[in-house]
Amino acid sequence: MYTIMIVEDDTTIREELTLFLENNGYGVIALTDFQNVVGELEKSTVHCVFLDLSLPNIDGYFIAKEIRKISDVPIIVVTSRDNTLDELMSMNYGADDFVTKPYNLHVLLARLQSILRRTYEKNDTKEITVRGVSVDLPRGIVKFEGETQELTKNEMGIISYLIQNKNSIVSRSDLMEYLWNTDWYVDDNTLTVNINRLRKKLEEIGVVDFIETKRGIGYSINDN
Repeated sequence: MYTIMIVEDDTTIREELTLFLENNGYGVIALTDFQNVVGELEKSTVHCVFLDLSLPNIDGYFIAKEIRKISDVPIIVVTSRDNTLDELMSMNYGADDFVTKPYNLHVLLARLQSILRRTYEKNDTKEITVRGVSVDLPRGIVKFEGETQELTKNEMGIISYLIQNKNSIVSRSDLMEYLWNTDWYVDDNTLTVNINRLRKKLEEIGVVDFIETKRGIGYSINDN
């Protein structure tokens, strides 16, 4: 059973979401005190965090940042803030998805299931390598000339999908569909943020110009 931690101060929303998830076979940890979310996370096995940004006396971004210091658990931001800046900031602080209120519970469930599949379902290919860059799927890291870099789930999804389709151009729409696996609208900027963050991490271990941008089309990784 997957366990979901809910960090939401609205009692009605929290209780509705808790009941819905439990009815769909999930374990739920619903917090009412938000001052030590990381401590509560460390006490239990949690597979995904639903995080509201507007919490009393504490900022949701701060919580996301603190979670990322100790865990790569998927974070879905669920918030009433619906502007692009909040979405971009959420992704920069390590969120894997961004959902605005009011939301459809079944759409939210589909997005949760997509993230859980990407994160925890076993992949037959353990490690894939192109041009000396090795992607270790189970460990969520990329390796190059003795250097390693940890990747988020979205970053891992991007690089593994591009490598699987090496020497071909992958359109932005195909990549977004692969990452989020939903017909629900995902802001195009969300993909850009993840691509840029991935490139920066690759450059930090000496991998330059690995992901090529094909303007107006998409991205590619070539093996020569």
